[in-house]
Amino acid sequence: MKAPAFWATGGWPALALTPASWLWRLGAGLRKATTTPYRPSVPLICVGNATAGGAGKTPTVLAVAGDLLARGRRVGLLSRGHGARLTGPVRVDPARHAAADVGDEPLLLAGTAPTVIARDRAAGARLLEQIGIDVIVMDDGLQNPSLAPTLCLLVVDGGAGIGNGRLIPAGPLREPWRDALEKSDAVILIGEDRTGIAARIGDGRPVLRAVLEPSPAALALRARRVLGFAGIGRPDKFRETLTGLGAEIVGFRAFDDHHPYRPLEVMELVERAVAENAIAVTTAKDAVRLPAEARAMVTVVDVSLAWRDPAAARAVLARAVV
Repeated sequence: MKAPAFWATGGWPALALTPASWLWRLGAGLRKATTTPYRPSVPLICVGNATAGGAGKTPTVLAVAGDLLARGRRVGLLSRGHGARLTGPVRVDPARHAAADVGDEPLLLAGTAPTVIARDRAAGARLLEQIGIDVIVMDDGLQNPSLAPTLCLLVVDGGAGIGNGRLIPAGPLREPWRDALEKSDAVILIGEDRTGIAARIGDGRPVLRAVLEPSPAALALRARRVLGFAGIGRPDKFRETLTGLGAEIVGFRAFDDHHPYRPLEVMELVERAVAENAIAVTTAKDAVRLPAEARAMVTVVDVSLAWRDPAAARAVLARAVV
């Protein structure tokens, strides 16, 4: 699904859909009222966001996991496995699982630490406990009442903020902004604050600033002619990354988030790039959804999250994990 333009700007479509958003909120409230959360025997850090679409949760999960691993902790990662064929709980094995089996994000996470997908998050947490994990980091789940987290981190994309500030389907919010803030122990603001979201966060909790930094291999794209494509929450974010790298963008195609690429589709993109004397480039999240025979034809632009103040980030994590 691509986010409609009115999610950012508002207007009559947002107003017309506002009554439907009341139903969304009612459904979420009923789910919370009828769910008894499971409290794992180990610390659980939830990395979530308030909006639909990409805010930078997965790079944040990887950064948090990396910090904990560096301190000798046995980290396990938990994901719903969006769009996955398997419902779980199942431990992700990149050697035998494809994105269609477990989801694209879990495949990326599994390269860093043991990763479990489960539509029933509590069952997934129990499996990680059985594996011998001593701290769980959950990718998404701020609005999921089935688990009781030790620490909640709210991720916000500085470029998108919270859009028009309305609930789905009238806007991008999964829950009221105030509710998301109240359940969060800290806010992670990624990139430049172009929407004034920092003022809406207030002073009630720490705000950790971070940026997404391209890998050394990605830096080699400076002055290169590229044809970019992406099926992520905010494809324009990838276009901005390419521009920031200094690449010459000869074409760009945006797909729906989690788009399953077909071989012919990718070949057409590659052939168009060759005709433009360019190379086809995409994100790491998209790369795991490419047909195996097409992966060598596409250059992957990888990014990682870097804290502006690493000491402040470690201090927040210490609330859950000493």
